[in-house]
Order: sequence, then C-alpha cells, then structure tokens
Amino acid sequence: MSSSTSPADPFPQLDRGGLRLKPLSERRNKVHFPADAVDPASAPRPLPAAGAAILAETVQRIRDARAAGKPVMCAFGAHTIKNGLGPVLVRLIQDGWITHLATNGAGIIHDWELAYQGQTSEDVRANVRVGEFGTWDDTGRCINLALLVGAWKGLGYGQSVGAFIAEEGTGIPSAQELAAEIRRLAETDPSRAAAAADLLAAVKGQALPPGRLRVPHPFSRYSAQAAAWSARVPFTGHPMIGHDIIYEHPLNSGSAVGRTALTDFLVFAEGVRRLDGGVYLSVGSAVMSPMIFEKSLSMARNLALQEGRTIDRHFMLVVDLAASTWDWQKDGEPPSTDPAYYLRYCKTFSRMGGTMRYLQADNRDFFLSLLRQLSVP
Repeated sequence: MSSSTSPADPFPQLDRGGLRLKPLSERRNKVHFPADAVDPASAPRPLPAAGAAILAETVQRIRDARAAGKPVMCAFGAHTIKNGLGPVLVRLIQDGWITHLATNGAGIIHDWELAYQGQTSEDVRANVRVGEFGTWDDTGRCINLALLVGAWKGLGYGQSVGAFIAEEGTGIPSAQELAAEIRRLAETDPSRAAAAADLLAAVKGQALPPGRLRVPHPFSRYSAQAAAWSARVPFTGHPMIGHDIIYEHPLNSGSAVGRTALTDFLVFAEGVRRLDGGVYLSVGSAVMSPMIFEKSLSMARNLALQEGRTIDRHFMLVVDLAASTWDWQKDGEPPSTDPAYYLRYCKTFSRMGGTMRYLQADNRDFFLSLLRQLSVP
C-alpha cells in the first residue's frame, strides 16, 4: 500500500512501510574521510584586513569570556560538517574554547554518517529522479533509534546521537520492561510514560531484540557530536519536521523527534540565559540560528529582568559567504527593503542588543583561523 484512508480519516497519508530501503554502503557519496577531513593544523587562506581585524576582536572576546567563566556558543549550518570541519570543532571543544554547539537536522546526519562510514553527501538530483534520495536504512534506522532511546532517557536530540556514536550503539529494553514502566509512571510521570510507549511501539513494530545493540563507528574521532558528549559539552540539534532524510524511515517517530528537539531548545535557551559577557558565533546558518536565538534571548531577558539583571554585554559574530557593505555598528539595522537574505537574517541579530560583527568568509578559513589564533599562548 502507498497510502491509507478511511471514512473517519479523509486525508490519506503515505505509508512509509512500503518503501524499498537500501544499505548505506551502496550509496555513492561526495565527501570521503579521511581524504576530505580538515586537519586542525592546516593553514587557512588569509582574511582581508577588515576581516582579520574582526577575527582578532572575536578571539579576544572569546579569551575574555572563557577567563570569566562565560559561555562561548557556536551555531552552524550543515555545510560546516560537509566541508570536513568536524576535526576542527573537536579541537575547539577539547581545548575548552567552545562551550556549546548547535546545528540543524542535516548537520546531525552528516556528522553521524561520517562517524559511521567515513562518507556523506549523496547526489540529491540523481537520487530523487530514481526515488532513492534519503531511502538509506542505516541512517534512518540508527538515528531514529538513537532519538527514541534518547527521548526515553530524557536526552536531547544532539545528546542522543552523540551518545550513540561515542558508545557505539545503545541498549534496547525489552517490551516487558517498557510495558511495566508505562504502568508505573502513567500517573506520576506521564511524559516519561509516553516516551516509553513510543519506544515500545518501535520495539514491537520493528521486532527489536532486547539487550545491547552494537553499532561500530570506526570514524568517531572525527565526530563533533561524539566529542561533545564525551566532554559533556552541550551539542544541541534543532530540526524541522520533514526537512531531513530520517523522516523517510518507518522507524521515525515524530514524538521522539519533538521530545528531544524541545529538550535541546531549552538547553540552548539556558545557554543564552547565561550569555551576558559571553560570545555567540553564528556560522553559515541563515534560518535556524537567528530563529532559535531570538526566542531564547527573549525568554532569557524575561527571567533576567525579574531578577533585576540585563543581558546586553554579549558579543555576536555572524559569518557567511555573502558580501556585506553594511556597517552594523554605525548604521544600525539595514533597510527592510534590501532583498539580500543575509541582510534580513543579520537584521534579526542586530535587534538583539550587545555587540555584533559580520564577517564574510568561507567557514573553513574562519574556523581554521579562529583555532590557530586561539592556540597561540
């Protein structure tokens, strides 16, 4: 069957159970590790004078923030991972410069695929044409299972996948254990009981055997998610339903996605609540980063004002490939009539208070330059 309908439900839904899934090993990819992995010791291309000055200011702001125990948050788009920068992010985590990472659903997937098989980034055009884009069993099965178990454990989206990589798999409770937990928690903790019910549905629906599910990740050393999990640094995932290939897999659970993503949003918002005197880096994310930041900052300021505090001393750096001649400090907000998308999302940041800078740079050059300058005593 390709869809389901009934008199009680006049809006038919696609039945994912009929999809023909393939092993991920059969997919041709554009990114291959270790060949495409960026060595943290690599030399970046030099930034122009104006960009170099902004970078120097950012480095000093990060040093000052870390010396004062303030957070340094970094939100980035999926191309940061696709461009092989996982090892650079790992070094920034391990050296203590970045205290929180955030990305979208695609960034989570690319990081997992690289850790799992050392390859990622399929040919979208060619695979959509033959109905094979995203229909890869390994990716859908492992990430969705990680989210189901993570939701049951109370973890966030990025934590769930990071733990799955770092621990090379996960534990699957038996159907009997889950059923007993649902009965036990139905009155006292219905949210956790519901998460257990979601996992129970997957265990039964996919006939998952109880016990340890071992999934080797031979390239885990390149994974920013695994490094963050091991260092207990927040790595939050901020997906949108239907945007990522994991929604094509029958194991996908919208409630597990929602639970873990909401957990991560609130973890992110807590980081923003402590951001006064800290640093926020937004690299190549024109939608996710400004959207979650503005809501988080509004909530954080709501709470801070009740405590007699303000959140105005944060430093924000937006990095993108698009050129900008707008002077954010002297000219204020750009004109609302400007058609360039980067001006629109930078306008969002310019409303957020604090100090903002805009840097036009390739994300490889930015992250390598940032790491190199921070590594100088």
